[in-house]
Amino acid sequence: MLLNNNSSPISSLYTSSACITAILISSIYLLASYWLIGFKQDQLVLVAIFNGCFFVSQLTRKFIVGFGIFIIFWILFDYMKAFPNYWYQEVHIKDLYLFEKKFFGIAVNGQVLTPNEYWQKHSHSFLNVVTGLFYLSWVPVPLGFATYLFFVNRRQFLYFSLTFLLTNLLGFIVYYVYPAAPPWYVQQYGFQFHAQTPGSAAGLLRFDTYFNGQLFRSLYSKGSNVFAAMPSLHSAYPIVVLYFGIRNKLGFVNMLFAFLVVGIWFSAVYNSHHYVADVLAGIVCANLAFWIFQSCILQNRWFVQRIDAYHKHIL
Repeated sequence: MLLNNNSSPISSLYTSSACITAILISSIYLLASYWLIGFKQDQLVLVAIFNGCFFVSQLTRKFIVGFGIFIIFWILFDYMKAFPNYWYQEVHIKDLYLFEKKFFGIAVNGQVLTPNEYWQKHSHSFLNVVTGLFYLSWVPVPLGFATYLFFVNRRQFLYFSLTFLLTNLLGFIVYYVYPAAPPWYVQQYGFQFHAQTPGSAAGLLRFDTYFNGQLFRSLYSKGSNVFAAMPSLHSAYPIVVLYFGIRNKLGFVNMLFAFLVVGIWFSAVYNSHHYVADVLAGIVCANLAFWIFQSCILQNRWFVQRIDAYHKHIL
């Protein structure tokens, strides 16, 4: 039973329009997911989180509406499973490998190795653990930073979230224009293309082995597309965080962000998830997204009006 008009902060959470909106969003998402990629328990968890935040309080509603930008990213990433990029373009395997060896190769005993091959032969327990920890940070650090901005400066939160989404959209476009196999694929399968190749944690399995766990093995078994190594979005995300850390004058924290940037770049190559070329493409992707948002989107009156309207919903 709804409370009376004197309790508007509570009753306003359960208006008919709010309930209908939540039901429609949840239903459309579940039906689309079932149709495109099949039912998964993760989908129910996401729906539960969304509805829980939407109806608990005004603050949590604003929070989940703001973080809807990140939810859109996750849904798009998940739905890529329904449309493998190798359906539309030839997968680049050997040519990318040879490019890496030509421009970034390391000469060892008269033999030229890619950086991935070099580190595969020179792995170390310390680096196995440290690079695993760096790779674990790619989700919590952007989300944690976004949460900080949400409570401190919601306009900056919105700008950061939209730049993060734009970075991903640019990366997704390249995935379909230039499908590319990661280094570990060449190590395991050579230069022959095999559709439906399962994801692999590659060098990160050494982290699992060190701690006698299944963390990375489990994470990478759920990957959307093996042939989406170019660009390395893992390498792009921390740059976006660093950009906005600098813009928000976070001081010493920005030094930690910069350390994280370099650590993730090295980890991507060390664990054979990306070539150096992939990392460089990720750097370009992040810079391009930042430039497009600052120089184009924020200079377009229509976009600014839409952003301002969204901003009012999370104030």
